Amino acid sequence: MDHQAQGAAHPIRPFRIAIPQPDLDDLRERLTRTRWPDELPGVGWSYGVSLDYVREVADHWAGEFDWRAQEARLNAFPQFTTDIDGQRVHFLHIRSPEPAALPLLITHGWPGSVAEFTEIIGPLTDPRAHGGDPADAFHLVIPSLPGFGFSGPTREPGWGIRRIAAAWSELMRRLGYERYGTQGGDFGSLISPEVARVAPSGVIGVHVNALVTIPSGDPAQLEGLTPAEQTRLAGTQRWRRDLSGYAAIQGTRPQTLAYGLADSPTGQLAWNLDWFAAHGNKPDALDRDAVLTNVSIYWFTNTAGSADRLYKEAASVWTTPPKRSKIPTGVAVFHGDGAIRRLAEPHHTITHWSEFDAGGHFAAMEVPELLIGDVRAFFRTLR
Repeated sequence: MDHQAQGAAHPIRPFRIAIPQPDLDDLRERLTRTRWPDELPGVGWSYGVSLDYVREVADHWAGEFDWRAQEARLNAFPQFTTDIDGQRVHFLHIRSPEPAALPLLITHGWPGSVAEFTEIIGPLTDPRAHGGDPADAFHLVIPSLPGFGFSGPTREPGWGIRRIAAAWSELMRRLGYERYGTQGGDFGSLISPEVARVAPSGVIGVHVNALVTIPSGDPAQLEGLTPAEQTRLAGTQRWRRDLSGYAAIQGTRPQTLAYGLADSPTGQLAWNLDWFAAHGNKPDALDRDAVLTNVSIYWFTNTAGSADRLYKEAASVWTTPPKRSKIPTGVAVFHGDGAIRRLAEPHHTITHWSEFDAGGHFAAMEVPELLIGDVRAFFRTLR
């Protein structure tokens, strides 16, 4: 597809990541000068990310971690930027060699980035080369959320879920895709269905993971839950009680938090690790270099504070249920996810529901093969 043919009014510009060497040197120097806090003895992770763990990962970031190798890996994928609704949008666009491939728009969440998806891009775009069926091929469009990484920072208020969904619809239109699917986890699980609500004539199906389902308050809604559903509900309740402080701060006072995140790479690292490390349950479930690639993107672009603003912009989604989408929707529930089908059905037309004992919140990084298989299975019925 010729991106230059989209017209001068909305140019699509090729993009390559090229972090200046002084920025890398500054990062390492800042990490070596970290002023460390104290820590109460014997509390583990109950007060937040443990001091020993942050020290260990920060040392790796300053020493063994090779940003240039990760930068080259990301630059192996075609990347572009364009301006939509006054905001720069960065995206990967990987065309499949299969001419009948289905376009698929994939959206990340917080504190992730487009780097989450490096393991699934090849199998999804070129299944033939990865032992799969070429009939399952996708053309992939993977944008950085407004305010995040190379799409950041945002320059004005208002970049909430629906505005992002409208921007994604416009992006797909500019790329010439009239019929496509959407996929996403975390904030992507909110934005991907919203794209279908914004552009129902274009979206043929929505696949999500890490979906959040919230009880309505009616006790009858929770009667007769299966043991697995009761476990997921208890996990959601624990998150609200013990682990949701980051969301409360980002949803109310993101600017106050931004000063520390912009000035201290160790502070940003710890803030992100609290989620990447699953709150201490399995701190090394994710590849350490993969985690640091995501963290580095926020640091080098100075968008940690800008990204946090999405929680304030999107605050209404937790109190205002969305209209029910009529677009076929598939849900993948990985280990630790809290989605309960009966709580999701009032808002989605669910035609596919999978539950896995493995994986986690960042399925594309933890269990890429399971996510790939579920995405293929869902869209196979819609092509």
